[in-house]
Amino acid sequence: MGTALSVRALSGIGEVRPGDDLAALLTEAAAGELGPGHVLVVAHKVVSKAEGAVVRLGDVEPSDRARALAAEHGKDARHMQVVLDQTEEIVRARRGVLICRTRHGFVCANAGVDVSNSGPGEVVCLPRDPDASARALRARLPHRPAVVIADSFGRAWRHGQCDVAIGVAGLAPLEDWRGRIDAAGRELHATWIAVADQAAAAADLARCKDSREPAVVIAGLARHVTEDDGPGAAALMRPRAEDLFR
Repeated sequence: MGTALSVRALSGIGEVRPGDDLAALLTEAAAGELGPGHVLVVAHKVVSKAEGAVVRLGDVEPSDRARALAAEHGKDARHMQVVLDQTEEIVRARRGVLICRTRHGFVCANAGVDVSNSGPGEVVCLPRDPDASARALRARLPHRPAVVIADSFGRAWRHGQCDVAIGVAGLAPLEDWRGRIDAAGRELHATWIAVADQAAAAADLARCKDSREPAVVIAGLARHVTEDDGPGAAALMRPRAEDLFR
């Protein structure tokens, strides 16, 4: 039998600034709606802003490499320097797009450095440790709902972006069906459900990108919510040894 989900964006959070008490803002916006079996999905931008992961481009001195990349791809050299600072490896650089492996291990455009929903002359980086950020938020929320920190990633071979989990606390990030038997009696060998990513994607459909609704409450996933914080989004990342495209 399937599961009925309720997905609702929280309003009234407003602009988040460095040093703001994000847990208090989320608790107030939820207005008593958060329960122990709920999942709270939070856009990474507000987490990054609250933690101060915001860089003023006027304070950045670009390196020679950043200037070369900027000239090649038609970018701001200061922006390129911030991308390099967040990057472990540039996987591809083509037609103005840099696909980077971040220091967290994520593979995404521009190492997750973004200018959207940022102040003039500023860029927003990913949280330093998104799983730790999710755990810290969960610890301060009433009834300790599961927390997912989400960001929009592109997908290889597909147009458009889809929100995925970059930080997780209290939610089993994967549900392993390998070894189970399907409805036709065949053993499943590859079915491994990315629960946290799907929760992030569902939340993104419930809020508008320009609505200033950075948090969404999901009910109906209680069977995936755990008492302990669990392995986090780190469990979702494929190790380099399994990279089929290198």
